[in-house]
Amino acid sequence: MVHDDLRVEWIRRAVCAGFNLSPCPNCFDELLSRRDGEEEQKVLRFLNAVSEEDSPSCLLFFKTIREEEIEVEIPVEVRGDGDSSDLDDMSWPKSATEISSHSRKTKEPSPSYRTEVQLVYRTELHVAVNEYPEKFLKSCVFYFLRNAKDTIVEPLDINEANILMPRLFDIGMHSGDPLRVLQNKLANVYIPLLTAHQINVTGGGYRGEDVSPQEATNEEGEETSQAKSSEQFMVRDELLNMTYKFLGLINTTLQQLQIQDEIVLHIPELDLEPEVNVLLSNPKIVEELEQCLMNWQTQITVVIEEQQNKKPQAPGPMAEITFWQERASVFNAMGEQLKQPVVNKILEVMTKADSSIVQTLEGTVAELSKYRAESDDNARYLRTLERYFMNLATGANFGVILETIPPLMTSLQIMWIISCHYNTNERMVPLMERIAWQLCERVSQVIDVHALFKYREVAKSKVHDAKQVLDQWKSSYFKVRAEIEESGREPRWEFDRKRLFEMTDYMASVCQDLYNVLQIMEEFYNIFGPELKAVTGDPKCIDEILCKVDGLVLPIEEVRFNPFNICKISSWKMVMQNFDSTVQAIEGEAINLIDQSFRTLRSSTAAFKMLLKFKHICSRKAINNHLMRKFNDILVQFCKEVDIINDIFEAKKDKPPLNKNEPPVAGSIRWVRSLVYRIKNTILPFLDVPEIMDGEQCKEVRYLIVIAIRIREYEMKKYEQWLTETERNLPLLMKKPLLVTNESSLKKGVRYIVNFAPEIKEIISETTNLVSLGYSVSSLAQNAALQEHTFIRYVGDLNNLVNCYHSVLDSLSEAQFMMLDQKIKVVNKEIQFGCKRLNWNSLGILDFINRGTQVVSKLETTVNQIQKNERDIDSRLQSIAMANLLKFPVPEKPNDLPGVKEFCEHIERERAKTVNLLSRKYADIGPLITKTEHLIMETSSGKAKCMADYYQYWEHKVLDSLIKMVLRSIQAFDMALMGNTALFQIDAILSAPKIVLQPQSNEIYWLIMQCIRDCVESTKQFVRWMRGTCIECPPQRVSGEDELVTFNFCSDIWQHPQINESAMTISQNIKQLLYSVERYLNHWKRYRPLWERNKTIVNEKFAARKPSCVMYDDKLQFLARIHQEVMLEPLVKNDHIIHLNLAPLAHTVQDIAESWISSLGSLLNKPVKEDLFNLRDELMVQNDSTLVY
Repeated sequence: MVHDDLRVEWIRRAVCAGFNLSPCPNCFDELLSRRDGEEEQKVLRFLNAVSEEDSPSCLLFFKTIREEEIEVEIPVEVRGDGDSSDLDDMSWPKSATEISSHSRKTKEPSPSYRTEVQLVYRTELHVAVNEYPEKFLKSCVFYFLRNAKDTIVEPLDINEANILMPRLFDIGMHSGDPLRVLQNKLANVYIPLLTAHQINVTGGGYRGEDVSPQEATNEEGEETSQAKSSEQFMVRDELLNMTYKFLGLINTTLQQLQIQDEIVLHIPELDLEPEVNVLLSNPKIVEELEQCLMNWQTQITVVIEEQQNKKPQAPGPMAEITFWQERASVFNAMGEQLKQPVVNKILEVMTKADSSIVQTLEGTVAELSKYRAESDDNARYLRTLERYFMNLATGANFGVILETIPPLMTSLQIMWIISCHYNTNERMVPLMERIAWQLCERVSQVIDVHALFKYREVAKSKVHDAKQVLDQWKSSYFKVRAEIEESGREPRWEFDRKRLFEMTDYMASVCQDLYNVLQIMEEFYNIFGPELKAVTGDPKCIDEILCKVDGLVLPIEEVRFNPFNICKISSWKMVMQNFDSTVQAIEGEAINLIDQSFRTLRSSTAAFKMLLKFKHICSRKAINNHLMRKFNDILVQFCKEVDIINDIFEAKKDKPPLNKNEPPVAGSIRWVRSLVYRIKNTILPFLDVPEIMDGEQCKEVRYLIVIAIRIREYEMKKYEQWLTETERNLPLLMKKPLLVTNESSLKKGVRYIVNFAPEIKEIISETTNLVSLGYSVSSLAQNAALQEHTFIRYVGDLNNLVNCYHSVLDSLSEAQFMMLDQKIKVVNKEIQFGCKRLNWNSLGILDFINRGTQVVSKLETTVNQIQKNERDIDSRLQSIAMANLLKFPVPEKPNDLPGVKEFCEHIERERAKTVNLLSRKYADIGPLITKTEHLIMETSSGKAKCMADYYQYWEHKVLDSLIKMVLRSIQAFDMALMGNTALFQIDAILSAPKIVLQPQSNEIYWLIMQCIRDCVESTKQFVRWMRGTCIECPPQRVSGEDELVTFNFCSDIWQHPQINESAMTISQNIKQLLYSVERYLNHWKRYRPLWERNKTIVNEKFAARKPSCVMYDDKLQFLARIHQEVMLEPLVKNDHIIHLNLAPLAHTVQDIAESWISSLGSLLNKPVKEDLFNLRDELMVQNDSTLVY
């Protein structure tokens, strides 16, 4: 059953999976329901608790198996002869627990069943929080250790629980004695884990400072990572030491517990309080005590033999310490028991009894004491070596081990001298063999050939130190051995060297091989670097060789055996032989490449520098010697480079290549100087090499001098020509005016151009560059160069001035330009001063720029204000243009529609509101134009002469907006008229003898067209301005008119062709809609006889013919069918904007049909009544005749 709390459900699944409770899935639910849910509350309190302390909280589940006997009734198949079926075919009951095979039969209660008692093992779970009940010490436990102080938040679903909950708990499981479990975890999990992590993080205490050429990384980030790893490693190393010590304490504790349980001398349950003589007088007691001594002697002998047969459990030296500590604990425990008073009394009794067993026991006890003394002595001496052994096992790096070996060897010498037991080959050689094993183990852990070559420099140091450790082990041994021999007082060390040094010597040789491999790799990388690539000009070929160099270590990295395994010595030698042969092949290939490259050198300088470098760096001897013989090839290449430079000079001296923004003269001089520098940069290093200057190659120097003289003459010629032209042209250029007019563009006023000659810029640039090259220039050019930033600022300010002025002019419309003509003339007058009076030598340039900027800014401010007013006017005109004068109501419900009169009245009301609002906005336009007048003329009359065109411009804009408003309104109304949404309704009624609309069609037409006329005539509210003003024209008296006439825009709008066309379209559409409605009503004319004929006359004529009842029935059925047809007619009809209501017409026709039926029925009543009376009389007469008869 899934628990409501997903946290508990997740714990349930984890516990069931951990304990494998799939055969009994209800165990967890039974636990939660136990004791009225108290166990469930424990779990919930654990999940909801908030801890303020750092102490962890732990939830523990215990699994127990309980035995239970149950009675099971098993059906028995009854055969025809009464015998039961074979028990093997019997169906056994299914159980969630494991059922043992043990069962016993009882008498069957009935012929068809038998009862069996079965032993059932039931699984039960128990829970505890922060406690480990003693009764569950041997049980299997599954625990959850919280690592969060706050309440465990309940997840949204089980998927989120599977992601979130494992992060909040440390989960584990164990079974059996907790102390034994802890011992196994420390020895088999945590110590290997910490050791592996230490080597993985630190590489055995080494961190790389550089990587292979193909794996370069960020040095600064690497140093930071190294520092962090170092701090972490020191903690890890100390933790590893403490873990070893803690494991030793646990081992000691377990040993003591085992001794307490197993090594116990049995004391007979006798009364030993009486005196010895009294006890001796009882033969039975003496006999039992003698048997007791025999048991003790056997037990002590067995213990001694067991300890003698035991060996250290691990190959390292720490196991030697543990071995002697455990033996000392056992012997001491046995010895302490022999010192008990009761044991002494038993021995005293048996001694006086002159029992032979006493002497035997005393011999055994003496042997025990000897071994006990030996164990204590050995354990004490070995404890003095424990810290050295710990350094060998957990040292931070090989440096620690190197520092540890000499004092360790000295301590072994001391122990050899003063120890009573570790002074023989039989004891010392195994101990030293264990130390050698520990050194080999540390080396093999750190030196992993599969990952060794990732960091070459680190690998060299690592392998070097590993070899030092192995060599120092041997050298320290022989050093101490020599000291012992020199002293002549102690026994010599004549140990089995094969046992002590065979493995370490072999591993040292492997380390030396690995060091040689790394050294060869380094030499190859030193040769095939960027310098050789630059010389050969074939980096691809160099990279190919480097790939082969990288591949040198692949066979070593991919070996499938342990190189440190001495049994694989032949395989390792084969690998190294293959490596040496491959190295020789790469050397030959490299020499061929160098020969080929030096025959086609690209750069003699780079080649020469490389040769000098290889003189001082460590590289392959054969290749290095070959490179040193390449100086002649470099000199040949140098001659080629000089010829190339001379050809370049001759080809490009008339049009030399220039850098970006570089002046031609200074650029030419810099170009030729670069050519000279290339030659000098090449030849100068050669002058320091005696081998070259002492030979015939010195003639190349004279060739260089000739080329340099020609280049120098070219350089001076360029400079002198520029100097002459500058002194002639610069004064003329400086006298040019600041601005000139552009006569090609006079559409909106005069346009200006800043008249700063580009030749001045070039002269300034040449001056600056020539001075930097060491040349002298004229004072005039120097003054111009000093004013470079001033000229740049002047040119920038003048460009800003004229650009701002042009921008203002470009923003003006024709009307605005005419209106601002006087202000524009004032600005032009000020700017013209720079075209006529000022040049680039003038001192008033800055004042001119300030004055011009001021007047242009004033004009720009005025234009901006005018444009702001125009935006306000445009906003009002936009409101007018977008207004809708024919707003119709949109019904909320399809059946809740107004009549056509109410529809038109609503449009009229909305139109009046809209026109009233728009007329106010129109009235605001005149004052806004008056504000513009105030800005320009500083008057507010509204009839400035210079603004007459401006007034006319805005009046035309008003007319355009009104036309757009009316046209948009009419077109929107036309779309609604022909749309699919009905907006008003009309009724169809019977006005005998015709079917008509209410209101009638012509009235509907004139109502809608009146709305269109009102829409157009609403523009009468917008009064025209007087000519040449923006003032509304007052009513005027016009000849032929009795009343005053107000001039407005209505007449102009009525004359607009699009408005007339749209109005005509609406008229045609209304007529078409009304015609369509009337044509639909023709359908009802088929009922016209009902109201055109007089039903009284027609029915009386029919009755006069005295028709039969059947004829009456036919007539009535016909009228009933007509009545039914009318009831089925649709009561509404939507035709675009019109909602036609047919209900009044249908009800009227139904009433008429009913009146016909009623009239005909009244006429049928009289003859039918007569016929009924006659039938009654006939029946009565017949009845009377029958009675008489």
